[in-house]
Amino acid sequence: MGMVLAYYIWGEANPEKTKGILFSAIDMQIIDFGQGVADKTDDVVIETQSMWYLAGLAILAALVSLFSIFQFKNRLNQMKLGALNSLLMVSYLGICFFKVNQFEELVNPQVQGNFQLGFFLPAVALVLNAVANRFIRKDEKLVKSVDRIR
Repeated sequence: MGMVLAYYIWGEANPEKTKGILFSAIDMQIIDFGQGVADKTDDVVIETQSMWYLAGLAILAALVSLFSIFQFKNRLNQMKLGALNSLLMVSYLGICFFKVNQFEELVNPQVQGNFQLGFFLPAVALVLNAVANRFIRKDEKLVKSVDRIR
């Protein structure tokens, strides 16, 4: 989830490639490309909107997962933290999808933008979190079964 801060979530350019939007977890920028997309020297940022709440959700999810790793002695607490982390990541993805639908109409509603790596990383993190929760639950069942045998 920490890597989400380094990558764009979504981008769109109008058909003439003169104006576009770049959306990341930190901010959304409407950019005038000037001569074209390839030449970045003449790019001018027209408008910027802060997305601090998305960056906060990503950082919070990363911190919860890091804290959860060190709770290995208390598996029930670890499972609760995993469920909280899943909720944080799903809310992050939901807000991103909602914002993309809002921003799509700003430059050119007929052209669809492209989802970037920053959108897919939380989905991968969500799947890995579910796998971790499954194995934590499996480990808890194994410990309980060994306790019954004793």
